[in-house]
Amino acid sequence: MNVYDTANKLAGEIRSSEEFTKYKEAKNRINENPELKQKIDDFEKLRYDIQVLAMQGKEVEDEKNKKLQEMYTILIEQKEIKEYFDLEVKFNVMLADVNKIIAESVKDVL
Repeated sequence: MNVYDTANKLAGEIRSSEEFTKYKEAKNRINENPELKQKIDDFEKLRYDIQVLAMQGKEVEDEKNKKLQEMYTILIEQKEIKEYFDLEVKFNVMLADVNKIIAESVKDVL
């Protein structure tokens, strides 16, 4: 088996994992509800804007951080959104773990 076959097998394993399938189901439910989807999109846009500013080394206004936290607090009061966020975190942790394993295996040449 070559590395590409292994990568394709890993991709299939990820797609059939509980983390992926539950997250995808939750995402589909959110996408079917325009009101919930818009709320999450607004939250994600603000979070992205804050991350970009931070990566550029620019100071993020306290007001923006406060607004993001307030939005999150309001959003997770809705069971469906809280579940979506929780599943998103689990999926992202799995991906980060896989990336870490791969990075560890080649760290001596990077």
